[in-house]
Amino acid sequence: MKTYSAKPTDIKKDWIVIDAEGLVLGRLAALIATRLRGKHKPVFTPNIDCGDHVIVINAEKVALTGDKLNGKVHYHHTGWPGGIRSRTPSDILDGKRPQDLLALAVRRMMPKGPMGRRQFRNLKLYAGAAHPHEAQGPAVFDVGALNPKNARRA
Repeated sequence: MKTYSAKPTDIKKDWIVIDAEGLVLGRLAALIATRLRGKHKPVFTPNIDCGDHVIVINAEKVALTGDKLNGKVHYHHTGWPGGIRSRTPSDILDGKRPQDLLALAVRRMMPKGPMGRRQFRNLKLYAGAAHPHEAQGPAVFDVGALNPKNARRA
């Protein structure tokens, strides 16, 4: 029996929309990264972009468990001497681009390299409930119904 290797012409890329309101950040990011890579498909081939297009709405309403909202710190460096900068998730969510918190979590779960960067471009994040991709006919993917731990309970 020979191993099946998908060709780019064999891949069917679907569009899915996920409502992130009340969903736990890490669990949501792991599911999004799996969908972007295409690992949920039986024809998954590591060297072919066989993932889906993922649209995430209400990314600003994502939930964090424990004390991660104020206790966790994200660092980045500007490239200049003494240019280390830090932000907490609450600073990111209160800023101009609250969807960057989810983008950061998903990007760190993707492979590092040209394939991972190409697959990450298939992620569309929107802070509000509206998105301009209705023409693609995205299917609704209910992450909260997959596992009760995916949604944050008050």
